Amino acid sequence: MRNVNRFFVLLVLFVSFSVEGQSVTDKLRGEEARLERKINDTKQLLAKSKSNTTSSLNELRVIENQISFRERLLKNYDNQIRSAELKVVSKEKQIIELETKIQKLKDQYKRLLLYAYKHRNKYGKMMYIFSADSYFEAIKRNKYLQKISEIQIKQFTLIKQHQRLIKEEVASIEYEKRHKVSVMDEKRKERKAIEEDKIKQEAVYQKFKLEEEVILASLKENEKAKAVLKNQIAEAIRKEIAAAELKRKKEEEAARKAALAKKEVASVKTEAESEVKTESKIPVFSDTKESEALNKSFEGNRGRLPWPVDKGTITESFGQNPHPTLKNVTTNNRGIDISAPKNAQVRAVFEGEVTSILNIPGAGKVIIIKHGNYRTVYSNLQDSYVSIGQKVSTKKVIGSLLSKDKQSISIAHFEIHHVVGSTVNCLNPSLWVTH
Repeated sequence: MRNVNRFFVLLVLFVSFSVEGQSVTDKLRGEEARLERKINDTKQLLAKSKSNTTSSLNELRVIENQISFRERLLKNYDNQIRSAELKVVSKEKQIIELETKIQKLKDQYKRLLLYAYKHRNKYGKMMYIFSADSYFEAIKRNKYLQKISEIQIKQFTLIKQHQRLIKEEVASIEYEKRHKVSVMDEKRKERKAIEEDKIKQEAVYQKFKLEEEVILASLKENEKAKAVLKNQIAEAIRKEIAAAELKRKKEEEAARKAALAKKEVASVKTEAESEVKTESKIPVFSDTKESEALNKSFEGNRGRLPWPVDKGTITESFGQNPHPTLKNVTTNNRGIDISAPKNAQVRAVFEGEVTSILNIPGAGKVIIIKHGNYRTVYSNLQDSYVSIGQKVSTKKVIGSLLSKDKQSISIAHFEIHHVVGSTVNCLNPSLWVTH
């Protein structure tokens, strides 16, 4: 019985390791799939890119992203190989332990067979049972013999089964390891090719050195457009806050006047009760509750919100970004810029209400959506498919991206703002959306 218990402890450890190992493997493979998808997106964008100044600058950013994704993919394969090696070592140890246990069982069977041979008496079992001092003792002996036989058979069968399964899994892991090594070599070759492409791309920019003044002038214009966009968005949100506050005050004033009117025709007690009931029916209360629920729901989905476009790659991150060709030149981004296919559709990242639609030179149409105390901003749109006051659902298509002349890639500019009282804080969208 002790051997059986030890066996089942070993079996539990084996199953636990298998589940844990499988979880790590699934996680790594999931990351591998995501990186492959991102690499594929950058490939498609590069295939569509053309060689004018603006798109070439953007193309360089896409290539840099592609190289970064491939480096992460190589690390992912390294981790998968190390994980496979650890699994193999652990399972080989388990096999040795099981083989030792099987050998003990064989020795037990050998001793049983030897005993049976020395005591060649077909009535040996029956004699053992009927030599009992009582009927109940005889029953106990019979059950004992049956149990011993069952335990021996189950032990041997289960251990052999699991030994076979572990050997099969080790063979599978070793195959996977060899496969991953092969794939990793291919990925290294591919990364080298991309790095060579980057060198070629940077060589193209040598001609732009003669046009640095033109590029700087273009950069200044872009910064002016960003400043206009910033001010317009801020002004739109301020107006929205002011309008909401004015509405709230008007509703409070209307409720107060209604309460005073009731006081004039009711008793003191009734007046007090009426005041409480009236205040509880103020419309702003319901709106506040709804807004709070939406606010909590939006916060609860931090890191899980979908992208504002279906496909693409971030070519300018939140905050300070070095210019791809001009040394010691940085740009500041209040959101993220996503390079996407030309005229790609833009989606709401969460349910909410459209509060503003702006037309800004250099930024196209701008849509602001309210999610409780949060606002998401979608810029550089060519068309708007929604209207102010409209309720939208998650992934609802709200417009399409603007495409400038001779450019085959569109840029989606996306921001997230958090309204706290009269203060508006700009947040890093990369921490909120996932792709």
